[in-house]
This record gives sequence, structure tokens and C-alpha cells, in this order.
Amino acid sequence: MKIYNGATSRGRVKLAIFDWAGTTVDFGCQAPVEAFVAGFKAKGIEMDALTARGPMGMEKRDHIKTLTELPVVVNRWREVHGRDIHEEDIDSMYDEFVPHLLAVLKTNNWLIPGVREASTALKKMGIKIGSTTGYFKEAADLVSAAAAEQGFRPEVSVCSTDVAHGRPYPWMIYRVMEAFNICPPAQVVNIGDTEVDMKAAQNAGVWAIGVAATGNEMGLTEAEWRILDSTTRNLKLAAIQGKLYEAGAHWVIDTLDELPSTIEEIDNLLANGHTP
Repeated sequence: MKIYNGATSRGRVKLAIFDWAGTTVDFGCQAPVEAFVAGFKAKGIEMDALTARGPMGMEKRDHIKTLTELPVVVNRWREVHGRDIHEEDIDSMYDEFVPHLLAVLKTNNWLIPGVREASTALKKMGIKIGSTTGYFKEAADLVSAAAAEQGFRPEVSVCSTDVAHGRPYPWMIYRVMEAFNICPPAQVVNIGDTEVDMKAAQNAGVWAIGVAATGNEMGLTEAEWRILDSTTRNLKLAAIQGKLYEAGAHWVIDTLDELPSTIEEIDNLLANGHTP
């Protein structure tokens, strides 16, 4: 007997999960970069911002550990300290990173333009709002409180220290889904600005939407972004789009202004039986 097992409708998007730095707050993801660069400098390792940005989106101790595995850092550490990097060194750097990040976050927690309007539009569409972050709890709480004062209030927020492993593992996404009791994953979109955001979404089986203009990959302040000439701006955006698509993005938008219409496109795909 033949049984049809083709695509079926998965309803519509019911949950949007936002990243924090570079996606909803801190245009260009400036705060953690400053903290990472300062932390390595304190250990005698000069590091440029581009290098420090590489693993952005990961849990912060994992981020530090990933940077210490770069050949240039390994070699410089040996020159300065006369030995290889140990786990105790990474622990020490993380312990020193925590207060530095908390300090810089106090002046780098402004909402990115368009965030409040996008979240309002999604709520009118009946979509729940959640958030995840590579920040530890104290940093996440600080950013969340500042965002709430500016009108962006996710109903559920999960940080990397709430789960066994942060991105690219999907556990934070699943924790938000569980809190809202929303499944299947096809009814969820994950919005972020880094490659690891896209990989976490891919691992969770949800829709991955990358944000190009305001995030870590662009790495510019809002003022720097606004003065770019159109040719330079378009070249930068194209390069970032390529990286995020390669990492698993289903869509890459310039800013969150495009998010409501993108979700409408996803709803149309779902209505025709498509899944992530």
C-alpha cells in the first residue's frame, strides 16, 4: 500500500529568539571586544580587535580559550611567559575579564535602532519574544535591565551559564522553546549577528536569520557605519552575508527593520510545507 509522506504545513512562526550584543544592543558589538583586548594585554599579549572578534557569540571562557589556541597567541605567550598556556591561565583571564566586561557594559548597552519597532511588530503578529547570549548571568542581567528601560523586554532570557554548553550547542535555544512550550523547531526563528549564532540555530533545527550591518562582523559603531560611502558599505555587507550564509543562515538582513517581512516569508514557506 502506498502511503503519502510528503511535506505538510508547520503552521507559522510562533517564537523569535534574539541575541544581545550586536543584534539588539551595543551597535557593532564593542563592549566584549574591549574587554578581551584589555585582558590579553594585561598578560603581555597585544591583540587587535579583529582577532578578538573571531569567536564572538561563544560562552566567554570558551571564547578566551579559543583565542589562546591561535598560533600567534601560542607563540607570543611562550615568548612572554617562557611556557605554554595552561588551563589555570585561562581561568585567571576569565576571572579578570568578568569585572572588566561589567564595567564597559555600563556604557555600551544602548538599543540598536529598529529593535524596539521590530519587536513590537512581531508581538502584533502573535510571536513570542525570547533571548539568548554568550554573556554570563551578571552581564546578561545588566544588559537585560538596560534594554527593558529602553523598551525591549524579551519574555524569556537565557544566558550561557544557564546551560551545560553555550553556542554552537543548541541548548539555550531549546531552553527558551521549553519555557514557552513551543515546538516544532520549524515555528522558531533565531536572530543573531555571528557565525556561531547561525551554527547554533542550525544545530537546533530552527530558522537562522543573520544581521549584517549592526553586528560583530561589521564591527563598526553606529557613527562609523553612517558615514560609510555606499560602495564600501555594500562591499562590507556582501562579505558578511557570505560568511553568515556559509555558517548556516537561511536569511541575512541588513538591519532588524527587515525582520517582520522576513518572518512573513517564512510563514509562507511553512504554509507550503517547507521546514528549516
